[in-house]
Formats: sequence, structure tokens, C-alpha cells
Amino acid sequence: MANTTSSLRGDGRALDALREIRFETGYIAHHPGSVLVSFGATKVLCVATAEERVPPHRKESGGGWVTAEYAMLPGSTHDRKQRERQKQDGRSVEIQRLIGRALRNVVDCDLIGQRQINVDCDVIQADGGTRTASITGGFVALAICLHHLQQQKKSMKAKTLRDAIKAQVAAVSLGILGGQVLTDLCYDEDRRAETDLNLVARSDGGLIEVQGTAEGAPLHRRELDQLVDQGLLAIEILCAKQREALQGIWQL
Repeated sequence: MANTTSSLRGDGRALDALREIRFETGYIAHHPGSVLVSFGATKVLCVATAEERVPPHRKESGGGWVTAEYAMLPGSTHDRKQRERQKQDGRSVEIQRLIGRALRNVVDCDLIGQRQINVDCDVIQADGGTRTASITGGFVALAICLHHLQQQKKSMKAKTLRDAIKAQVAAVSLGILGGQVLTDLCYDEDRRAETDLNLVARSDGGLIEVQGTAEGAPLHRRELDQLVDQGLLAIEILCAKQREALQGIWQL
């Protein structure tokens, strides 16, 4: 990645640089598939757990399912966020569906046995990119959970983790600010960006989802290409950091 810095970024990062990325695995003692993922000041607790049941549409399949839930804790934002006690807000529903789609894209649900893997993503501290952090950390939590099930000799057709998981998946936020493409936006950058985009992709380069909006001037094709190209380079780095977190579990 380039080393060019810009006054556009308050933290002095290069335009295409990620924030500091950290995975703290085994964060909750009684859940092996628990990971605290940090994208700079954004922190999300991702916990993957297994239930020995499947949703109705998978009952006759012989396989399982992967789903996700997403929430922001009351103290995660500057102003207290109300708990979603009875009904989730539309944003949370949209994000958790995105997380679920992203994770299912890389899992062979037919091979994980008749069980559902729940990936709960709870935002502890929000500073932009909570959905991308949730997907990136959620993959690590999911991989550890499936590995733990295999170590326990739970019934499934997948004999190794690489049988169950076809590729890695990670996500990154990007934006255009002052005519420049920025990678991994913090909140202040995101609120000022003329265009913002979330990119979800696999470790093999396959695109899973591209979510983008031009708030100001319309987005041109060359700019979209630059956003995607810059995002894929960032996802390569994120996947490498996932492998470091999964050392001894995830074999290339």
C-alpha cells in the first residue's frame, strides 16, 4: 500500500491504510468462538455458538445453517442508544442480514451437521465501520466455533475445517472525501464523505457484496473501480490478520 499521507485524515494515516486491527480470541471463557475485534476505536464482540437444531427450511436438508444478530450496546455511541427490547430498528436488521449472507457465502452448510451456528455481534464502541468489523471478526469467531465442534467429535460430514469453510471473508469501508479515496473510514471521515461504500469479499478475490451511496456528486465508473481495487487490497491484509488470529486452526 502507498505511504502518501493526507491532511484529510486526522490520525495521519495514508489514504489507503487500515486502522490498527486486533483480534482477541477466547474473549469469553465459556465460549471458544468469542472474539473482540478492533478496527481502531471501533470494538465489536463477536460470539459464535452452536445449537443442535435448524430452521424449518433446513430440516429435511441433512445440513445446518449459519445466521447472525447485530446490536449496538447503549454506551457504544456518544449519546446513549436505546436497547432494542421488543423490536429491532431497520438498520440493525439490515446489518445482521448482511453479516449472515457474508458468512454463509464461505460455509458449506450441507457439511456442518444438523445444527445452527449463531454469530452474535455486539458493538461495544462505535467509531465507524461497525458492520465491516462485525463481518471480519465474525468469520474468526465462526471458524473457531466450527473447529471446536470438530475437536469434540460432533457429527458432521466435514472432516476438517477447510471442508466446512471454503474461503475467508472480510469487509472494509471506503469513501471519497475531497476527491480522494479513503480506506477504513472512522466516524468523522464517514460523516463528511461525499461517497461511502462497504465492500465484502472473499480471500480468493470473489466479491460478495458492494454497498455504496453517493451523498453529494454522483459516483463515476473510474471512481467505483478505484474504490473496489483499493478495498480488495485492504481485504487481503485483513485476511492475513485473520490467519494470524487463527494460527494452528486455519491451514492454507
